[in-house]
Amino acid sequence: MGTAFGTFGELLQGVLPEEDGDFLVTLPVARWTMATFRQESGSGDVVVRPAGKTKALRLARTISELAARRTGVPTGGTLHVNSVIPEGKGLASSSADLVATARAVGQALRVEMPPSRIERLLADIEPTDGVLYPAIVAFHHRTVRLRGVLGSLPVMAVVGIDEGGSVDTVDFNRIPKPFTLADRHEYARLLDRLACAVRRRDLAEVGRVATRSAQMNQLLRHKWSLEPMREICREVGGLGVAVAHSGTTLGILLDTRDPSYTQRVSAAAQACGELAGGVTVYRTLSFAGGGGGVRA
Repeated sequence: MGTAFGTFGELLQGVLPEEDGDFLVTLPVARWTMATFRQESGSGDVVVRPAGKTKALRLARTISELAARRTGVPTGGTLHVNSVIPEGKGLASSSADLVATARAVGQALRVEMPPSRIERLLADIEPTDGVLYPAIVAFHHRTVRLRGVLGSLPVMAVVGIDEGGSVDTVDFNRIPKPFTLADRHEYARLLDRLACAVRRRDLAEVGRVATRSAQMNQLLRHKWSLEPMREICREVGGLGVAVAHSGTTLGILLDTRDPSYTQRVSAAAQACGELAGGVTVYRTLSFAGGGGGVRA
């Protein structure tokens, strides 16, 4: 069995002034994928349930082939992928499926799956979020490699809405980025600010950086509700607005430790419901020791 968490979009996503500079900073939330692999001796075939999880199937077959080359015995089985992360919304559903699959199949077939190996395997499939690391991380999603571990933050709530539709991550990442050199340097400054904010556990600064990243992303994937969401955020005293840069969701960040949190989250949910209909409240993950165990 293997598990992986999803994200609520990203705290920051853009392009740095360097080669292969596309990057993102994760915002882990308490939404999960669980994968279970049952080995079947004597069979080299791997099947997946539900059948539509074709990327997970491709990965499971690759790991099965690695195991067969080591042992000389064909190894098959059935992979079950169960997720509560909505697909096509920018919440890292596909990344979570793949990471959970790598962990489950690797454990069952005794193939070691350190993060570096998972990165190499996923790079052959699609651009990937950094959900294999138990922390907030800066991650080069196109080349599938870790840039750095930023750490952990206190638990926040995300009052989220969905503008509708879906986005294919692979297709989206083929779109040329319209960012200028000045934009790239701003992204570098935002990454530095965010790294410092995470170290200081400064949620207000985290919110400011997330909001600026959402604004800059309007050139690439415009969201009609961003400005109304920023206004709601100001009205309820939120920290800022986070978006799925390659997805359809937006959310208002709130500090759950705030004495007025209950009133703020209720007001935000009501206003967001009036703006866009359905509202979902997520909770971010906080990691003991900045990257060890997980608590929600």
